[in-house]
Amino acid sequence: MTERGVRLYGGPLRSAGEAKIVHVRDGELLVSDGPFAETKEQIGGYDVVECAGLEAAIGVAAGHPLARTAKVEVRPFWDAPWDH
Repeated sequence: MTERGVRLYGGPLRSAGEAKIVHVRDGELLVSDGPFAETKEQIGGYDVVECAGLEAAIGVAAGHPLARTAKVEVRPFWDAPWDH
């Protein structure tokens, strides 16, 4: 992905057991242990890529080495409204 020029950034994530979930409700900070989702699958890392469309992104994901031993999720993301 880096050689093709589509990878913008990314990296591994630490264990979900080290995650914290942050909520602010009625002005009160609530912090609980993560992960939020009760699932056997965990996100091990992420890569942000810039592609012409979904099909191109799927092609990039199919070429990721982990696609052969794990699952690779492809998901577009919204630009944060506060960045504009």
